[in-house]
Amino acid sequence: MKESGSTGWRTVDIVVASVIAVAFGVIFWAWNLVWGATEGAFTFFPPAQAVIYGVWLVPGVLGGLVIRKPGAALYCEFLAAFVSVMLGSQWGTMAVLQGLFQGVGAELAFLAFGYRLFRLPVAVLSGALAGLAAAIFDQIRYYSESDFASFRLPVFVITVVSSAIIAGVGGWALTRALAQTGVLDRFPAGRDRAPV
Repeated sequence: MKESGSTGWRTVDIVVASVIAVAFGVIFWAWNLVWGATEGAFTFFPPAQAVIYGVWLVPGVLGGLVIRKPGAALYCEFLAAFVSVMLGSQWGTMAVLQGLFQGVGAELAFLAFGYRLFRLPVAVLSGALAGLAAAIFDQIRYYSESDFASFRLPVFVITVVSSAIIAGVGGWALTRALAQTGVLDRFPAGRDRAPV
């Protein structure tokens, strides 16, 4: 849906963005455990574990789609990462910095369209850019000494694709599902009847 309006945040925007972020911070904490527990399932091809990476990027896309204000994607992704660190993350405080990078990636898609377009392709782009930011961060922080052809390149590509699908398509579908319940009626996302 294309729309114009104030770019200033209302109190309800801050509250709902914070609820999204805190809820996903708890989900992140649990997802960190799932990630660790599934490592053995991917011993046949370790980069394949990145197929589930996109879950960590959902709040940025969801926040951008629901709040539709500058900074919403970044705020939701960053705060979710911060909450997960406060709950205990095996990656420690580095996850906060990573959340910042991922949030910037998610935000760039909405910025590119002037915060005026919120259809599925923009959500997919937001997920993909968040995944790109995450993949670049991981390459520098965690995988710099791994083999390029057998590990670094595949994990990079799989991370971006996973993020486009899980965070992008998933975030868009979750926004539509929430809108159907009426909980987003105070937001344009709750009144959006535009086609995909």
